[in-house]
Amino acid sequence: MSTVVGVDAAVGGAIHQATVTQATRASGVIIRLGESEFLAVVQRAEAPMVVTATTGMFSKKHQYLTSYKGLAFYTKADTPLPLPPTCELVQAKGIWVPD
Repeated sequence: MSTVVGVDAAVGGAIHQATVTQATRASGVIIRLGESEFLAVVQRAEAPMVVTATTGMFSKKHQYLTSYKGLAFYTKADTPLPLPPTCELVQAKGIWVPD
Protein backbone atom coordinates (compact mmCIF):
# COMPACT_ATOMS: atom_id res chain seq x y z
CA MET A 1 0.00 0.00 0.00
CA SER A 2 2.86 2.43 0.77
CA THR A 3 4.23 1.91 -2.76
CA VAL A 4 0.95 3.16 -4.22
CA VAL A 5 1.04 6.23 -2.00
CA GLY A 6 4.66 6.86 -3.01
CA VAL A 7 3.76 6.54 -6.69
CA ASP A 8 0.77 8.85 -6.25
CA ALA A 9 3.00 11.43 -4.54
CA ALA A 10 5.59 11.16 -7.31
CA VAL A 11 2.93 11.57 -10.00
CA GLY A 12 1.44 14.53 -8.11
CA GLY A 13 4.89 16.12 -7.85
CA ALA A 14 5.52 15.61 -11.57
CA ILE A 15 2.15 17.13 -12.43
CA HIS A 16 2.87 20.12 -10.19
CA GLN A 17 6.29 20.67 -11.81
CA ALA A 18 4.79 20.42 -15.30
CA THR A 19 2.13 22.97 -14.35
CA VAL A 20 4.73 25.40 -12.99
CA THR A 21 6.88 24.96 -16.10
CA GLN A 22 3.91 25.63 -18.38
CA ALA A 23 2.89 28.70 -16.35
CA THR A 24 6.43 30.05 -16.55
CA ARG A 25 6.47 29.62 -20.31
CA ALA A 26 3.09 31.34 -20.63
CA SER A 27 4.02 34.28 -18.41
CA GLY A 28 7.55 34.79 -19.72
CA VAL A 29 10.48 35.84 -17.60
CA ILE A 30 9.58 37.38 -14.25
CA ILE A 31 12.43 38.67 -12.11
CA ARG A 32 11.85 38.79 -8.36
CA LEU A 33 13.58 41.64 -6.60
CA GLY A 34 13.83 43.04 -3.12
CA GLU A 35 11.87 46.19 -2.39
CA SER A 36 14.78 48.64 -2.85
CA GLU A 37 15.92 46.99 -6.08
CA PHE A 38 12.36 47.12 -7.43
CA LEU A 39 12.12 50.84 -6.62
CA ALA A 40 15.45 51.42 -8.37
CA VAL A 41 14.09 49.78 -11.54
CA VAL A 42 10.89 51.85 -11.37
CA GLN A 43 12.89 55.06 -10.95
CA ARG A 44 14.94 54.29 -14.10
CA ALA A 45 11.80 54.34 -16.28
CA GLU A 46 10.50 57.64 -17.63
CA ALA A 47 6.78 57.01 -17.02
CA PRO A 48 6.49 53.52 -15.52
CA MET A 49 3.27 51.55 -15.23
CA VAL A 50 3.10 49.57 -11.99
CA VAL A 51 0.46 46.93 -11.32
CA THR A 52 -0.36 46.62 -7.63
CA ALA A 53 -2.40 44.17 -5.60
CA THR A 54 -2.95 43.45 -1.93
CA THR A 55 -3.23 39.88 -0.64
CA GLY A 56 -3.95 38.28 2.72
CA MET A 57 -6.71 38.71 5.25
CA PHE A 58 -4.89 39.13 8.52
CA SER A 59 -1.38 39.94 7.39
CA LYS A 60 -1.55 42.08 4.26
CA LYS A 61 1.12 41.79 1.58
CA HIS A 62 1.52 44.38 -1.14
CA GLN A 63 2.52 43.04 -4.55
CA TYR A 64 4.06 45.07 -7.36
CA LEU A 65 4.76 44.25 -11.00
CA THR A 66 6.37 46.46 -13.64
CA SER A 67 8.07 46.12 -16.99
CA TYR A 68 11.41 47.63 -17.97
CA LYS A 69 13.30 47.04 -21.22
CA GLY A 70 11.17 44.02 -22.06
CA LEU A 71 11.54 42.25 -18.72
CA ALA A 72 8.95 41.92 -15.94
CA PHE A 73 9.99 42.77 -12.39
CA TYR A 74 8.06 41.68 -9.28
CA THR A 75 8.29 42.32 -5.56
CA LYS A 76 6.23 41.77 -2.44
CA ALA A 77 6.29 44.06 0.61
CA ASP A 78 4.78 44.17 4.09
CA THR A 79 3.98 47.88 3.76
CA PRO A 80 3.11 50.01 0.71
CA LEU A 81 6.15 51.12 -1.31
CA PRO A 82 6.84 54.83 -1.83
CA LEU A 83 6.38 54.84 -5.61
CA PRO A 84 7.41 57.95 -7.57
CA PRO A 85 4.59 60.31 -8.62
CA THR A 86 5.40 59.60 -12.30
CA CYS A 87 4.00 56.06 -11.95
CA GLU A 88 0.81 55.08 -13.66
CA LEU A 89 -0.81 52.71 -11.16
CA VAL A 90 -3.08 49.83 -12.10
CA GLN A 91 -4.92 48.24 -9.19
CA ALA A 92 -5.43 44.51 -9.76
CA LYS A 93 -7.43 42.00 -7.72
CA GLY A 94 -4.31 39.86 -7.54
CA ILE A 95 -0.96 39.13 -9.10
CA TRP A 96 0.08 35.53 -9.60
CA VAL A 97 3.65 34.59 -10.39
CA PRO A 98 4.88 31.00 -10.64
CA ASP A 99 7.00 29.63 -7.81
